[in-house]
Amino acid sequence: MRKYINNIPRSLILLLFAVGGVFVGLGAYIVYVARVHTYASDDPSACINCHIMTSYYQSWMHSSHGNNTNCNDCHVPQDNAFNKYYFKAVDGLYHSAVFTLKAEPQVIRAREASSNVIMNNCIRCHTQLNTEFVNTGMIEYTQKKTGEGKACWDCHRNIPHTVVSNISSSPHVIAPMPASPVPGWLKNMMNTKNK
Repeated sequence: MRKYINNIPRSLILLLFAVGGVFVGLGAYIVYVARVHTYASDDPSACINCHIMTSYYQSWMHSSHGNNTNCNDCHVPQDNAFNKYYFKAVDGLYHSAVFTLKAEPQVIRAREASSNVIMNNCIRCHTQLNTEFVNTGMIEYTQKKTGEGKACWDCHRNIPHTVVSNISSSPHVIAPMPASPVPGWLKNMMNTKNK
């Protein structure tokens, strides 16, 4: 191996390291600006990294679920950590592709895999209510698909997101903006120059 390295001109090795450093630096910067680290958390503000989700965020925040749940409590499996993060990764990559390609529909609806997860989480949180108080029992989303029952949201249409008919119907939604990706030292330097 050393023999091959000695045959490569030193300037070419330095150039390869410089180009590699630029690519690694740009990649790290893109990961930082895209706030990729927030997607591993349960912080609901990660959902509004994509601006089209602000109406859903706001409707959740002002609902009865806003005080006691976060987005992941309903939208990802809760049976074990592997399933939770695997589902988050697959669903997140799908969302990223759709939003990056500007292929999102005007009316955002849960896909079948997501609907199954959401229904299971409704049942998980409201088991006592379903089995002891109202005696509705518990059905799986697959049973709903075959007409053997209803999904929770068939009756509870305004929970937790109220009615968000489409992404264009709420253009002035107020939601917290993600933190600026500009480092504090750079902001200070720019403010000092402008004075």
